[in-house]
Order: sequence, then structure tokens, then C-alpha cells
Amino acid sequence: MKIHLSEIRKVFGPAWLVMMADVDAASIITAIQTGASFKYEFIPILLALIIPLYFISEVAGRVGAATKKGLGELIRENFSRRWSVFLSFPMAITDFLSYVAEYTAIAVGFSIIGISPLIALPIVYIIHIAIVFRRKYEKAEKYLLVVSLVMLIAYLAMMGKGISDYGIFPHSINKLFLLLIAANVGAVIMPFMLFYQTSATAKKGYHSVQATKIETFVGAVFSQIIMIAIVVVSAGLGKGTVINTSHQLANAITSLGNSFTPAIFTIGLIAAGFLALVVISMASAWGIVEALDIKDKTWLKIYIIETLPAMIVPLLFNNLIALVLTLMVALVFVLIGPVVALGLIAEKKKLMREHTLKGASRLAFWISVMLVVMCGLLAFI
Repeated sequence: MKIHLSEIRKVFGPAWLVMMADVDAASIITAIQTGASFKYEFIPILLALIIPLYFISEVAGRVGAATKKGLGELIRENFSRRWSVFLSFPMAITDFLSYVAEYTAIAVGFSIIGISPLIALPIVYIIHIAIVFRRKYEKAEKYLLVVSLVMLIAYLAMMGKGISDYGIFPHSINKLFLLLIAANVGAVIMPFMLFYQTSATAKKGYHSVQATKIETFVGAVFSQIIMIAIVVVSAGLGKGTVINTSHQLANAITSLGNSFTPAIFTIGLIAAGFLALVVISMASAWGIVEALDIKDKTWLKIYIIETLPAMIVPLLFNNLIALVLTLMVALVFVLIGPVVALGLIAEKKKLMREHTLKGASRLAFWISVMLVVMCGLLAFI
């Protein structure tokens, strides 16, 4: 199939945004701990994660482009209502924990530049809710694309500051190494990605599945480049550095590189947190609203119930960062339900027609799912 540049530009947005939002604040914290603990030894693993990230995300985009429906709606129509509720609400709980991580990292970022979280977080919250409340995806997408580019440039700009001669192969594999493998897998492939990419691609009303594949691949590569950039810079911290609180995270960021690196890192951290807030909100509400077939303003209550307490939590506590790695591992298992439903829907010829998941693509998808789950189990060894 011949692809025109104008087609790629038209679809550019959902897949790219979900890949950039995937490098959220929790992922950044995971990457910092990874670089501090094992220097460059995780770089081959992060590069390898491009493969399952692409194949799983590509199917999400394919389903949205082919059916013009979101994953929540498709689950409701093709499975029982009980399964729709079962698959959607656990994701809302996971999203709440993700919001806590995002707001925590944003609070740390503003603290580094001298702005109190008591002032910054309510402002961020209002902007976040305003974007989601308007439900104007096309307009929100334009702003989010700018935010994603700011984040990308910020992290790539400081990558060169941390390059050293560390080896890229592990010297020893211990329990922490296995835990970080599981955490990095959870940080790279998150449940909200499936709901967001499917729904956002469907709402774009674009028909080229092939162009969506290209955008997904480019986004997957660049998202992992950002993770590697953070690992490279974090390798400059003392080996074995442990970050358990937001205060320790702030100190770690401040100690990185020259006088400009902390500022650049902070810009990227705030951008990543805000981008993830909006994308996760849209993904979760789309998933729940579609799955439960909600027609009235109840969807707004879902946003507020999820986000307002999450914004308040970082203002009350300081020792939240220690929970991030555990959360990332938990996300691997939360992913199982939605990703299996996605695969089963993608295999339905009546729905997908010529874009039905089959052959090598089908094999690659299910192998990717199995590898992700197996990596999550490493945390329990």
C-alpha cells in the first residue's frame, strides 16, 4: 500500500502521544533508579522492549483505525457487561495510583525551581481538568504534541552530558536487577495506553492502518530513547543510590550534571507528568464511559473522583517514591485483562475485515504479551 506524507501527518497524534505519555513521571523515576543502580547495563533491555511495545501498541491503533470504536465500547459490545466492568474499573484504580505518581513528580519539579507544590499543583489540576472537561480531543492534541516535543528535546539535550565508558552488559544478576526488569516492563507498557490509543485513533476518524503503524513504531523508538537518555544521565549518580522519597528524588536531580542539567531535567519531568495526566484521564474515562455506555455527565464525576484525591496526596505525604517500583510491577498484571481482550477483538474478522490480526502479526502480538507477563513474574523470584 502506498503511503502519502499527508496521510501520516493527518494521523500523527494518538500513537505518538501515547508513546510519549508512556514515558511518564513514574517511568522516569524507574529509569533514574535503574541508571543509578546499574549504570548502562539496562540499555540493551530497554532497546529490546521496543519490540513488545510496538507490537502491542500497533494492535491497539489498528483496532481503533479499523473499527472506529474505542476499546471500552468494543469490550462492551463483544463481551458481557460484567466483563466490561471487570476490565475497566481496576484500570481506574491503577490510574489513581498513576495520578499520585504524576502529581508527586510535578511537585518535585516545581520544588526544584522554587515554586511551592501548594501553589503549583492546584493550578496544574485546574488546567488538567479544563482540558478533559471540554472533551475537545483535537484541540487538546495540538497542545499535547507541543508538550511531548518539549519533553523529548529536554531529555535528548542532556543525554550527552552523562555519556561515559560504562559497560552495557550486566556484571551480575541479582534480585534488584530482576525487580527492575519487571518495573521497566511495567513502565513501558501500561494499561492506559491500550484504551487511549484505540479511542483516540478512532476519534481521529482516519482510515489508514498502515500510517498508524508507522507512527506507532516511530513513537516506540523515541520513547525508549528518552528512557535510555534518563538512564545515561542517572548513571552519574553513585552506584547503588536508592531513591525512596520525593525529597531524595529532588536531591538526585539537583546533583546531576552541570548547572543546566537539573533545570532541563525539571522541565522534562513537569512536561512528562502533565502529558501523562491528560492522556491517562482521557484513556480511563473513555474506557469506563464506553464500557458502561454512560451518556450523561457522570463521566465528569469519574474524572474528579480519580484526580482530586490524587492531587492532594503529594501535599500530605513525602515518602511516595518508594511505591513507584511496586506500582510499575503491578501494572504488568493489570495489563493482562485489557490486552487479552484487545487481542481477541483484533482477531474478529467481522469487526476488523482486511485488518484482522493473523499470521506473523498475530504470533508477534501474543508472544509479546507472554514475554511481558513473564518479565513481571521476575519480581517474585
